[in-house]
Amino acid sequence: MEWIWGLAGSLLIAGAAYWRGSLSVSGLISAVILGTLMFVFGSLAWFGTLIAFFISSSVLSKLKHQRKAAAESGYAKGGRRDAGQVAANGGLGLLLCIGNAIWPEPVWWVLFVGVMATVTADTWATEIGGMSSSEPRSILNGKRVPAGTSGGISTIGVLASVVGGAFIGWLSGWFSTIGDMDYETVAIPVLILFGALSGLLGSLADSWLGATWQVMYQCTVCGKTVEKEVHCGQNAKQIRGFRFMTNDRVNALSSLVGGVVCYVLLLISTQL
Repeated sequence: MEWIWGLAGSLLIAGAAYWRGSLSVSGLISAVILGTLMFVFGSLAWFGTLIAFFISSSVLSKLKHQRKAAAESGYAKGGRRDAGQVAANGGLGLLLCIGNAIWPEPVWWVLFVGVMATVTADTWATEIGGMSSSEPRSILNGKRVPAGTSGGISTIGVLASVVGGAFIGWLSGWFSTIGDMDYETVAIPVLILFGALSGLLGSLADSWLGATWQVMYQCTVCGKTVEKEVHCGQNAKQIRGFRFMTNDRVNALSSLVGGVVCYVLLLISTQL
């Protein structure tokens, strides 16, 4: 029965996102598979937290104006999320969910909260920060950089990451008090704090990785620094980073950082 409910819910939500232009065909298929497996191996809590990230991020991605659209021209991926982005944002969460199904322990849930808080915080920071009226600053040296530059952060983006992480912390805390997710040792206010901090630090880790390890190219036509191998119809020149460290892999790695941060926060809180 779980397969049916999970598949139906995933098809409904992912289908609506595809119709609204938030998902590509590959993204649609991956989202349905991911959501279904999350519901089957986890519960409404795991599935609901994932869907909360997905819906909120999809809504924010549509709040564009000319400045944000121009900034996205250099991104490796556009507003329509593909299979790679779906996997980068939800793949680690699914592995944690499966781990909990095999060996049930509250620690899996705490790690999951940190991971989902990070991907939500990072997405909110990107979407809301991209609409800022001022240019972001490099996380490395604080200098002004063009909108859309990997490693660029803004005040509004940082605030958005805190709110996004806290949102996941609150939602996961509410979910953890119902059904078979009654982990009374982790109160809702604590999870809100954990979500905010792990989301913020995970998002900042994403920015740092984007400014250092992520592969970047320079367009040979317009001279713009971009994440794409091809720009303006021509092959771009690699100027920094590791070729294997794409934006999707940066997102996945930073989500791991957020999960570890959340777990460390739990360990610290238990010693106080």
